Amino acid sequence: MEIEINNLTNFRINKKSFSQVAKKVLSGENRRTKTISLAFVGKEEIKKLNKKFRNKNKATDVLSFLLNDGNLLGEIVICPDIVKPACRQAGKKQKDILNVFVHGILHLCGYDHEKSEKEAEIMEKKEEKYLSKIK
Repeated sequence: MEIEINNLTNFRINKKSFSQVAKKVLSGENRRTKTISLAFVGKEEIKKLNKKFRNKNKATDVLSFLLNDGNLLGEIVICPDIVKPACRQAGKKQKDILNVFVHGILHLCGYDHEKSEKEAEIMEKKEEKYLSKIK
């Protein structure tokens, strides 16, 4: 399991944490070793991507792009500037960037909370399961 990180923000990241989280989730989902590309971008960039690929003209916290191209499972794009204020509102800590990352990996594994309420529940339970293993 490899993680490629492209940080286009001033958000400080701990590559080891992201790598460990990705390994836990992918092994829990019975995924063979795959590479995940992870990018951290600003509000304008994620807004452009959200508009282009989801036709939603607003910034969002995370986007996932399933590629399944050889060993590359997909790309996850996170906007720390969107995640941090949302975390403070929810009274959570900085590790919520990892929560958003888990959410993105689950999308790459085929889960889609927007499909149905049942699918949203399944995804939420899986997120809680994996996040409980991260301390």
